[in-house]
This record gives sequence, structure tokens and C-alpha cells, in this order.
Amino acid sequence: MSELPETNATGPDQPTRLIRIKEVQYRTGLGRSTIYRWMSQGRFPNPVQLGGHVVAWLEGDIEEWIDRSSNRIVP
Repeated sequence: MSELPETNATGPDQPTRLIRIKEVQYRTGLGRSTIYRWMSQGRFPNPVQLGGHVVAWLEGDIEEWIDRSSNRIVP
């Protein structure tokens, strides 16, 4: 029998989760209004339209934004 290769949970082959606004707020520490304002200014990732008025963000996009933001000094 052959062994299956180990997979890394954050590897490129893993699908990205979709996360809703409440989780985005929790992870970023931002309020809803700030998120939408910064989206319109190009300072925050845009969500994926799921249908109607339902949107979600790609978890990877939010994690990447958090990583980039933690390296900035905000006055």
C-alpha cells in the first residue's frame, strides 16, 4: 500500500473558506461601517456576492489583509 502525502491545511491545494461580516469584524476588530467605507476607498478586500444582498469574504483575502496591516504604522 502506498501512503498518502501529508497535506498542509494552509497549502495552496486547500479551498478557501467564505466568511461572513460578523467573523470579518471579529478577526479585524473593525466595525461594519469602516469595512464598507474602506472597501469603497480600495483599502479593504471586496466580498464575493452569494446572491441577493448576501456577501462573504474569502478567508485568505482577510488573513492577507491582516498580515499586511500589522506591518504598517498607522498615525
